[in-house]
Amino acid sequence: MEFVPTRLPEVILIKPRVFGDERGFFLETWQEKRFAATGIDAHFVQDNHSHSVRRTLRGLHFQIQQPQGKLVRVAQGAVFDVAVDMRHSSPRFGQWVGVELSSENHHMLWVPPGFAHGYLALSERAEFLYKCTDYYAPQYERAVRWDDPAIGVAWPLAQGAAPTLSSKDALAPLLAEAETFL
Repeated sequence: MEFVPTRLPEVILIKPRVFGDERGFFLETWQEKRFAATGIDAHFVQDNHSHSVRRTLRGLHFQIQQPQGKLVRVAQGAVFDVAVDMRHSSPRFGQWVGVELSSENHHMLWVPPGFAHGYLALSERAEFLYKCTDYYAPQYERAVRWDDPAIGVAWPLAQGAAPTLSSKDALAPLLAEAETFL
């Protein structure tokens, strides 16, 4: 596996080694020792699977208590995956990084606790898988607006095209109004 720091160095792009032949392929998506050796010392307690149709945008979500680190990947289709630094004390507070994850490139992204996370489905259908370091706690779930100009995520949407959002995501506060980590 190759572990590539992004411009937010805590957010790591992981490029697994893929072994393929005429039967298909095999790849390793998690090995505790290998990840720990690169600084990702995570203990996962929950796995999630999300299905989305093209232009569905989920996020930007985080938990203000019981923050979750997430190891995310795509089993079918493609997404534009985004992490935003929500740690007010960080010199990169409010900055974002985005990468394309797909069933073709097999890339994964490590989104550590303290970061908001979201993704836009780029393909007709996207099967999105993620491992979490803490349990989902709806009472601590928070969000920040996907299109906040203070963050400035460059979502790959056609000019004038709007994503499909949940009502909760459509009402998410701007970064200036959002509860953040210290």
